[in-house]
Amino acid sequence: MKRLIVLLALAMIFSVSQNVTAQDFKFGHIDSDQLFSIMPERDTIIAQMQELRTELQNTLEIMQVEYNNKFNDYTNEADKLSDLVRQTKEEELVGLQQRITNFQQNADQQLQDKQMQLMQPVIQKFEKAIKDVAKENGFTYIFDISRGSIIYFDETKSEDIMEKVKVKLGIQ
Repeated sequence: MKRLIVLLALAMIFSVSQNVTAQDFKFGHIDSDQLFSIMPERDTIIAQMQELRTELQNTLEIMQVEYNNKFNDYTNEADKLSDLVRQTKEEELVGLQQRITNFQQNADQQLQDKQMQLMQPVIQKFEKAIKDVAKENGFTYIFDISRGSIIYFDETKSEDIMEKVKVKLGIQ
């Protein structure tokens, strides 16, 4: 019987200590996509990405026109060509198509790399501001609601820190 009373007492103490500890947490949230959309660097990043995208697209179009011209020439005179010349032109067309495919893949990779290169300093800047705001205001957790992994949060128990982070970053 004593043992049961001791176990019940320990369970109550543990339960009470958990409630006290849980009440010490301070939760905050922010929408990092919204924060990025108001960052001053955003317009520069978009302009640089568009410039690179346009350059790559123009090059791809030139390559595609070259391929189409050679393909049209080949189809117009294929019946008149000797086997060796036909085979050579077919190999040239296959080579051009492969170059176009490789260019597209490399262009996609280059766009991704450039975006990461441009975005990384901005991400680091606003993550630092978020961490600074969290430390200065005693937050235990800050949730990024734009990432989609949070199914529910009670806005009355979680503070939106967007304004504090904007002040920290000097954004109006």
